Amino acid sequence: MECRLGCGACCIAPSISSPIPGMPNGKPAGVRCIQLNQDNLCQLFGKPERPAVCSQFQADIEICGQTSTQAIAIITELEIVT
Repeated sequence: MECRLGCGACCIAPSISSPIPGMPNGKPAGVRCIQLNQDNLCQLFGKPERPAVCSQFQADIEICGQTSTQAIAIITELEIVT
């Protein structure tokens, strides 16, 4: 599956424990990453300072669902159960 351009669910729903430029302590679940622009695109995409956890994320129908709204719901639920 290819990422849905402008989805941003993986930059909002999960917690990220590694430092992110502008968020040195990572980010809590449900908080929009500071590097996510108004079009829900990562401003660090392709840059070396992008956290490894972000670069390694692979879009998958089981995680991302059919829509961005579904992706937020699925990733949020995964955060709760893990």
